[in-house]
Amino acid sequence: MTTINLKAAELASRERRLGSITGFSGTAEELVTQSRTCELKDKPRAFSQCLGCSTSNAACTTILIQDAATISHGPIGCASCLHDFAFTYRVDAQRRGLTNVGQRKIYSTNLTERDTIYGGAEKLEEAIREVYQRAKPSAIFIITTCASGIIGDDVEGVAQAMQKELEIPVAAVFCEGFRSKMWTTGFDAGYHGIARSVIKKPQRKRDIINVINFWGTDIFSEWFAPFGMKPNYITPYSTIESLSQASEARATVQACSTLGSYLGAVLEQEFGVPEIKTSPPYGMPQTDRWFAALGELLGQPETAAQVLAESKRKNLGKIAELKEQLSGKTAYVTAGASHGHSLLAVLRELGMIPLGAAIFHHDPLYDNGSEDADTLQHVVRDYGDVPNYNVCNKQEFELVNALNRVKPDILLARHGGMTRWGAKLGIPTLLIGDEHFGMGYDGLAKYGETILETIENDEFVTNLCKHAMNPYSKWWLEQKPNAFLEGGSCYARRN
Repeated sequence: MTTINLKAAELASRERRLGSITGFSGTAEELVTQSRTCELKDKPRAFSQCLGCSTSNAACTTILIQDAATISHGPIGCASCLHDFAFTYRVDAQRRGLTNVGQRKIYSTNLTERDTIYGGAEKLEEAIREVYQRAKPSAIFIITTCASGIIGDDVEGVAQAMQKELEIPVAAVFCEGFRSKMWTTGFDAGYHGIARSVIKKPQRKRDIINVINFWGTDIFSEWFAPFGMKPNYITPYSTIESLSQASEARATVQACSTLGSYLGAVLEQEFGVPEIKTSPPYGMPQTDRWFAALGELLGQPETAAQVLAESKRKNLGKIAELKEQLSGKTAYVTAGASHGHSLLAVLRELGMIPLGAAIFHHDPLYDNGSEDADTLQHVVRDYGDVPNYNVCNKQEFELVNALNRVKPDILLARHGGMTRWGAKLGIPTLLIGDEHFGMGYDGLAKYGETILETIENDEFVTNLCKHAMNPYSKWWLEQKPNAFLEGGSCYARRN
């Protein structure tokens, strides 16, 4: 089990903590086997087109807190991507039944060339005071950038001093992009700051269950009601008060283990809140395991069995019809690790054939130390192997190459920037931003209906393909997708 140290201001990257990788080409079963036998090795690339930045992922955990403010300590350009969360906050709030949401409180210290020479700590201190006067937030989070990290500003010292002065939590979140190739390290850094500064020691137990998620629809209120529980969502649309009470929950569940691996372990190890370690409820076997684990943890196994029985009664007939219609259809998945694994389970459950996947990274271990939390392992054991399994940190040139080779009937994508490539190649492409959409038996039926509709309505992508320009050369499309990965045909020539 990973040792959690909330006394430390900075958190080790996933590469160091978990041995996570961004370079692999093979099958899903090979990856699971290597992860269990210590044979896993991150393969470098001779060419890389792009990378995700941990700063934006850390901001994802703080900006969506209703009564908090976030300061990006760096050049103004480093805060340019943060406006996406302001848009997401207002649009997706309706999924939670929230109608009166305010503007997000997002600021930048706007470090200049002069600041990189003489230091930006004083500027940060002034910015914190200014933000407090303007917004009166219940907490302030400082997300670091490459610039502030390189010049060595004492962000933690400033945060501690300002917390004493303002008498509200002021948390430093160390998430400079150069710290890690894993953009998901930013999630961990954000939750580390929240756990150190906001979550309080428990005083009593409440009838709540922590749900670590992005911004999906509120399905958990209905799911938890038969158990006499309510969801405590972390962190979209939470408040500083609700976060402080996370230590008093009966349990913690996750919509995506990639997102919540670290915080789930912190809540269990530091605050005594047990975590459901098995994979999220996507697909029938995993949904059954998840509800069984929830019922056992809450001491209500009969309730869990009743909830499952009712859900099966309502949905199994529809799922069988969809499976008959979709059987034999092929698909390709591109997504973050855990959610990508969940989508593969959904496809197999619907009788479809996953021809491969481009998954952004892979965690061979989780912070809770349990192999049962390995989401890819469950997919392989429940449904069999997945060929053409590629771990690549958003390398679009590899995705286009793979899609051009396998030519699936549909592309499932988690991130909007990846969807255009399927459309340009004439492949019906489905993007569902609500990570709760496919959960449980209800979600499986809904996802199947949406996949069928997407495949049947392919006129747009068929016409787009006739006119779209592919920026990748004929030479590249003739190579294997892993050509620039260590061991590939182009790797040795470039090195």
